[in-house]
Amino acid sequence: MSRYTIFFGLVASLFFSEASHAQDIVLGIGYNDFNSDISEDGGYVTADYHAHRNWTLFGFEYGLGATGQIHETGEIFVGGGLQFRRDLGDVWFVEASVMPGYYFNNSRRNDLGSDFEIRSLMGIGRSLGNGSYVSLALSHISNASIGSENPGMNAISLRFHFPLSEHRQRNR
Repeated sequence: MSRYTIFFGLVASLFFSEASHAQDIVLGIGYNDFNSDISEDGGYVTADYHAHRNWTLFGFEYGLGATGQIHETGEIFVGGGLQFRRDLGDVWFVEASVMPGYYFNNSRRNDLGSDFEIRSLMGIGRSLGNGSYVSLALSHISNASIGSENPGMNAISLRFHFPLSEHRQRNR
């Protein structure tokens, strides 16, 4: 089974399984910068699933989430972990997540040193007034120096959030 089949299967499962009870589905486009002189930087697409945020800590609501991203050079990252959000007034919010996962390397040029990688993300967003949101996020994928090498990858993305829960849409 190819890595693309696995990736698209995981993304499709976001929409057809527990995603119907999800807080948000987040789709994004962005550009990545692998931190290596021989790497091939490029665009990528991403899909996140954010479950209901049932806990609060330091003013942030948080819950579980999953992510998948595919790069134009063929690399794929899939992971899951915690996602956070804090409203800043009526229309603005900040978001963050920490999601360890598996990195499918497509070429030696974009090797991150390990199959196990951790994606951390921070972003700021705004309500579009129709129940959906848009955010601009910075993310970093790295193996936390557990691999033979740890060049890491930085990225910027424009993300579109689509609430699937009636409860969330009524509150916004």
